[in-house]
Amino acid sequence: MIFFVTYIPSIDLLKRFMAYMRGEVFPDFFPAMEMPAELRLPEAFRTQIPEIARMVNTDVDAMLHNDPAVTDRGEVVLSYPLTQVMIHFRTAHALYQLGVPRIPRMLTELAHSRTGIDIHPAAQIGDHFCIDHGTGVVIGATAIIGSHVVLYQGVTLGAKNFEYDEQGRPMDVPRHPILEDHVTVYSNTSILGRVRIGHDTIIGGNVWLTQDVPANSVVLQSTPEIRIKNKS
Repeated sequence: MIFFVTYIPSIDLLKRFMAYMRGEVFPDFFPAMEMPAELRLPEAFRTQIPEIARMVNTDVDAMLHNDPAVTDRGEVVLSYPLTQVMIHFRTAHALYQLGVPRIPRMLTELAHSRTGIDIHPAAQIGDHFCIDHGTGVVIGATAIIGSHVVLYQGVTLGAKNFEYDEQGRPMDVPRHPILEDHVTVYSNTSILGRVRIGHDTIIGGNVWLTQDVPANSVVLQSTPEIRIKNKS
């Protein structure tokens, strides 16, 4: 796989590749296409496609379960940003695990530019993952997310600080949160550092969180004082 060192695919080629993946994941909604022959991917990737399709379809199921505004499955597949970002992410993650450089990050950045959702391809995300609305969501490289997790817009799963080596370069060590199963995080909340959020926990909106939270918890920000005055 030495050719990967200098190989940089075009954006058009990656878009055609993702059109192929859409046909594989949602054959009832998108036409079947051939994988672009000029895209240099490990042969082992083809064996990953059925699992990618299964996982993305669980994400669609999660949106159907969590959003009462959804009218049918086709609406999620064709118009929700969750679908687009998770096809890109789960494809990129499979390639990342196979050791393919550059292409995984290029794929997730394609989805980022289209949806406003930024997920690093190294992140680990379980099945039935739901991002509602989604704009401004950021998920770091070492984040671990369980199954049946729901994130709302503006959520950041980021690093609190970095460790540096002797040459002063930041080290790639675990530094992002762990969210166990059935966690819900509401809008504009930042969870930073290698903290663990226990299963079946709800994190309210506009929370700054840098510590572990036990299972079956509710985390809320104190209600601010609101003053209403007559303009006169």
